[in-house]
Amino acid sequence: MKKYDTIIIGGGPAGLSAGIYAMRSRLKAVLIEKFMPGGQMMVADFIENFPGFPAGIGGPELSMAMADQAQSLGLEIIASDCISADFSKEQKLVHTADGDFSAPTAIIASGATPRRLMVPGEDRLTGKGVSYCATCDGAFFKDKEIAVAGGGNTAIQDAIFLTRFAKKVTILHRRDALRATKILQERALRNPKVEIAWNTVITEIKGKQKVESITVKNVKDASLGMLPVDGIFVLIGTDPNTEFLRGQVVMDPSGYIITNEEMETSMPGVYAAGDCRHKMLRQMLTAAADGAIAATSAEQYIESLEDRDH
Repeated sequence: MKKYDTIIIGGGPAGLSAGIYAMRSRLKAVLIEKFMPGGQMMVADFIENFPGFPAGIGGPELSMAMADQAQSLGLEIIASDCISADFSKEQKLVHTADGDFSAPTAIIASGATPRRLMVPGEDRLTGKGVSYCATCDGAFFKDKEIAVAGGGNTAIQDAIFLTRFAKKVTILHRRDALRATKILQERALRNPKVEIAWNTVITEIKGKQKVESITVKNVKDASLGMLPVDGIFVLIGTDPNTEFLRGQVVMDPSGYIITNEEMETSMPGVYAAGDCRHKMLRQMLTAAADGAIAATSAEQYIESLEDRDH
C-alpha cells in the first residue's frame, strides 16, 4: 500500500489547485483522476471568465497548464478510478482499481456531472452551442436565439440571466407547469425576451459545426417540430460524483458533501473542494479557491498530528 501525506480524489480545478498548494507546503501528495486532468474544463471549448486571460483560453489548454504546473512542483498524478474509501481511522484509506492508498488526510474533489438529455447530437455539439452552465457561456450568445431545457429554479433563474445577452430565450418544459418558485415564474413570464414551450421535449440537436436547430416533440399529441436556435442550455440538474463515499462523510439529500469554510467535512482529516460540495456557486474559479483552502487545512491538520506525537 502506498502511503502519502494527503490523497486528492479528482483532477479538476479544485483537485489541481489542491495539488499545487500541497506541493508548495512540501506535502507528499498524490492526485487520483479516472480521466484526464482538467475535469469539466476539458469539455469547455472556450473559457472567458477565468482571471488572467482577457482574450479567453481553451478548456483543454487551461487544464494542461494547471496539470503541468502541479507536476512541475512534484505532484504525482495517477490515472485510476476510486472505488471506495474508509475514513474511519486516523490513516484514511482510498481503494482504487489499481491498488490502495493511505494518508492521514484526504481531499475530495470529485466534482459533479451535469444531467444530460441523452439525445442525438448532444455529445457531438457540447461546447459548440450545447452548454450546461449559463454563467459560464451566456456571454457567447449576445443577440442570439437560444433555448433552455428545464423547469426548476436553476433553469428559470438562468433563463432570466441569459436574457441579458440573448435576443430570445425559449424555455422548453416537459410539463404544463413549472417547478420553479412562483416569484421566478412571474419574472420569467413578465420578461418580453422569454417564451415558454409547454409539454415539450427535445428529441435531437442538429448542426454541422455548431448548433443550428433542435427537434422538439409535444408530449400530449406526439407531434414533432423544429426550432432554429444558436444554442441550447441543458439545465435539468447536476449529480455530485460522491456515490462511492456514501456513509463516509455527511452529505445533503442530493449527495453534495457538507463542509465548513475551511473545507472540513464531518470526518477529521477529510476535506471537500469544488463542485462535489454543498455550495452556492459552482465555477472553475471557486473550485480552485476551495482546493487551495482544503490543502492548507490539510497541512495544518498534519502539523497538529505531528505536534501531538512530539
